[in-house]
Amino acid sequence: QEQSAESGGRLVQAGGSLRLSCVPPGHTFRTNFVGWFRQGPGKEREFVAGLNWRGGLAYIGDSVKGRFTVSRDNDKNLVYLQMNNLKPEDTALYYCAATDFRTKTPVGSWGQGTQVTVSS
Repeated sequence: QEQSAESGGRLVQAGGSLRLSCVPPGHTFRTNFVGWFRQGPGKEREFVAGLNWRGGLAYIGDSVKGRFTVSRDNDKNLVYLQMNNLKPEDTALYYCAATDFRTKTPVGSWGQGTQVTVSS
C-alpha cells in the first residue's frame, strides 16, 4: 500500500493513555525511518516521534519526551505510539509517514490519520 493506515485515536481525559497503531506506507523502505506527526487545530504539523525501521533506534520530540514512546512489531508490520499522561494540548490528528530522519519531515504520501482528543 502507498498510504499509511493509522488507528487507536479517541476521546480521552487529561492524564490518560492511548496507544496508536500505524501500518507504514509501502515506500518506507526509501527512508528506513517511520515518523509520527500531528497537527492540532490552528497549529502547524509537528514531528512527534519516530524510529528506524530496521534497527529500532527511536527519536522522541522534545514536546512529548518523557510521556510518549514509539515501538515497532516487524512481524505485524506495525508501528506504535504509546502516549501517557495526555494533556489537552496533545489534541490533534495523528498520522505516520515515511520520514527523512535529518529533517524530520514526511516523505511521500500518508493516510487519513487518527484523531486524538484530550479533555481537561
